[in-house]
Amino acid sequence: MSKLAVIDIGTNSIHMVLAEILPDASFKILDRFKDITRLGNGVFATRRLSDESMARAMNVLKTLVTLARNKGFERITAVATSAVREAQNGGEFISMILEQLGLSVRVISGVEEARLIFLGVKSSIALPQGPTLVVDIGGGSVELIVGNRDGLMHGASLKLGAIRLTEQCLPKTPPSASMMRTLETVVTTHLREVLGSFKLKKFHSLVATSGMAGNLGEVVHLRQTGRPLRQHNLATVALKHIRGLETELARSSVKDRLAIPGLDPKRVDTLLPTTVVLRCLLELSGLQEITLCDKAIREGIIYDFIVRHREGLKAEQDFPDVRRRNVIGLVRRCHAPEGHSLHVANLALQLFDQTKRVHHLGDQERTWLEYAAILHDVGYHINPRQHHKHAYYLIKHSDLGGLTAEDIEVVANIARYHRRAVPTVKHEEFHSLPPRLQRTVKILAAFLRIADGLDRTHFSLAQRVQVKLGKLITIDVHLTGDAEMELWAATNRADLFEQVFRRRVRFSGVPLKPGPA
Repeated sequence: MSKLAVIDIGTNSIHMVLAEILPDASFKILDRFKDITRLGNGVFATRRLSDESMARAMNVLKTLVTLARNKGFERITAVATSAVREAQNGGEFISMILEQLGLSVRVISGVEEARLIFLGVKSSIALPQGPTLVVDIGGGSVELIVGNRDGLMHGASLKLGAIRLTEQCLPKTPPSASMMRTLETVVTTHLREVLGSFKLKKFHSLVATSGMAGNLGEVVHLRQTGRPLRQHNLATVALKHIRGLETELARSSVKDRLAIPGLDPKRVDTLLPTTVVLRCLLELSGLQEITLCDKAIREGIIYDFIVRHREGLKAEQDFPDVRRRNVIGLVRRCHAPEGHSLHVANLALQLFDQTKRVHHLGDQERTWLEYAAILHDVGYHINPRQHHKHAYYLIKHSDLGGLTAEDIEVVANIARYHRRAVPTVKHEEFHSLPPRLQRTVKILAAFLRIADGLDRTHFSLAQRVQVKLGKLITIDVHLTGDAEMELWAATNRADLFEQVFRRRVRFSGVPLKPGPA
């Protein structure tokens, strides 16, 4: 396994992520660090990085490089974006970093920035086949990208970053009506021109990355629910709420803005132009909400590194869906029996599909069952006797990109109940679920318990099942050999199924006839 530290020197912030690249060509983020240095302050007017901002950035970089090396990260890759690439003394700053820290920094173009951002998003979110619009609002530039699950289709870099817009259009706080009109004109003109060049009339969704969009999401979520936003990834923010926040910020003094719950004080001047860019982009694209993504350029750099240093990504080829790929990746990292896990998942889905008229669950629940079945044995290498409980812990605390917090919680609970005790409100993890999800976990765990029993010996003797619904539910199990152990185990695991559906279950073994040689 190799280690990689990635440092992103942005106009607004300097970020570092520490990653471990795994044998299956996936990666795991071990730690993250961020400092809002405002390196780009004044650069778009003077075309120079100020001595003060460079000194501030150098202090942060010294700390991050020392930290990475002390943790054993000898391989450090660093990039710089719009503030450095547009500054006349950007080259001097890069030379200073190399001389003082021994760190080589690559200054990337706006188009390359867009490509890397899309790689980060694609490795985190299960993109649809239809075109998705991705926007990253930085301090100096806005990267606008169109792509789908197959790859990037269009990419552009616009000079609409939040610091740049603040300096050029919003010289005082609160801004005047004419300043806001100027800001909207600048933003709309640039966005309309680039969207027109993409020559696409309809987008499936709008995904927003970056800390700017994330802080907007935090403010709106706190305002709507009274609770902090636990997980940025895949959270959504409606257009009407962006409009509402924009209106409030536009009429608020600095003091009033600082009193807004959830607003990062270091973004007190840049959150307003961020809302304007997102609102205009939604209106021009005809969409009603943004989806937040907490992965962007830094994860894209890691992904790009893996591609460049491995002969392809076998894991991605085998499992094109990012969620399934990450689920399988966890199975392999935990050395769980992959063949058994996939066979159990197949049997569990057969049970689900053939009992739809009594459980009335849909595609989302079917996916939860599949992932829980694939992951049910990941805790085995920690403690075989308690592996169902360890499975819950590993699923909860692994970075399963593409799954929401709710997805992970439900999948972990289903896997936890594949054996031993049935779900009960005495169990804190189960009790904390809302009643709707408690019912779902019970039903799906019922299928998983039986499916796991039907592969008790791990020899895949039970090839398929046929469910006959009635006052008594009969499950015919089509077998390829002597499978008394499987039928016995399935019968003993049917307790939750009978409890949930309030009917007795009987298993019947049906020998499969061998096909022609």
